[in-house]
Amino acid sequence: MPAYKGENGRWYASFYFRDTNGKNVKKKKTGFDTKRDALAWERDFQTMRAGDLTMKFGNFVEIYCEDMRPRIKYSTWITKERILRLKILPFFRERPICEITSADIIKWQNGLTDYRDANGNGYTDTYLRTIQNQMSALFNHAVRYYGLSSNPVKQAGRIGREKARPMAVWTRRQYLGFSEAIREETQNRLAFQILYWCGLRVGELLALTPEDIDLDKGVIHIRKTYSRIHKTDIITSPKTEKSVRDIVMPGFLCDELKQHLRGGRKKKDSQRIFTMSLNYLHTVMKRGAREAGLEPIRIHDLRHSHVSLLISMGFTAVDIAERLGHESIDITLHYAHMFPTRQSEMAKMLDRDYQEEQA
Repeated sequence: MPAYKGENGRWYASFYFRDTNGKNVKKKKTGFDTKRDALAWERDFQTMRAGDLTMKFGNFVEIYCEDMRPRIKYSTWITKERILRLKILPFFRERPICEITSADIIKWQNGLTDYRDANGNGYTDTYLRTIQNQMSALFNHAVRYYGLSSNPVKQAGRIGREKARPMAVWTRRQYLGFSEAIREETQNRLAFQILYWCGLRVGELLALTPEDIDLDKGVIHIRKTYSRIHKTDIITSPKTEKSVRDIVMPGFLCDELKQHLRGGRKKKDSQRIFTMSLNYLHTVMKRGAREAGLEPIRIHDLRHSHVSLLISMGFTAVDIAERLGHESIDITLHYAHMFPTRQSEMAKMLDRDYQEEQA
């Protein structure tokens, strides 16, 4: 029997199993109150190793985590793991995964959409969609690799929505008013200058070190991004391969950055230039906007404002995509309403081409 009683009176399970390489591996799990609990854990483990879909949902989540964790950036995985642990597992943990139906999914979805906190606020539509997408990804994994017949999440339908609330933008005049309002806050203002005039993501800004700045050429090298997870600073590769890019600064901004880096206490090449938090930037945004008589916008909306400025200056989607680290089609789709329409000109040229063919 694989269950034993330890000297402390608690039960433990100890047994061997064959790993994916065919090697016998010893497995031990301690801390059970009863022999039955220890045996049940061993039985669940063996079922999980066999990929038997009569296993409990919670056991399959363990498999999913083992399969996916090495393939995903740490910062992304933390978000996924939190959703699994807090929003999904409590509802389905003990259910056999093969018995979960679309009706069960609908009940789970209704619980999420009906949720309200102490202030009467529910989850945002985009967060609901994020939770839904994670649940669907887990069942897709079971279908693709472990023989589950279908994904009940797809059958149940969607909740939430993919896109966040509409982007807000500041015009150049509005931004300059904000910038003037925080002029005395030298480092804060410089951070916002880079966000607005270069279109960086906030994580890219907060990851910048002096070695990322070529002051002679006026170029910012985007090679990494910053996030704060479990009270720990995390530096990882940028969001996508396209995000790795070089951004040429306008001359006045290069001069401001040069003065900042060469004045005062010099930073090491590997030391972050901007060590403030995202929440702090939000605070500065609200204060500066209030003093300038503006409605505050999200920090990420400064990136949208940069795109709006470039479109108004006549740059194409391809030009802008290279600067922002996007595919040009993404720029076209997300910012199409900002580009000036040339429908009339198109129609006239099509008409002229047709008339010439008929002549």
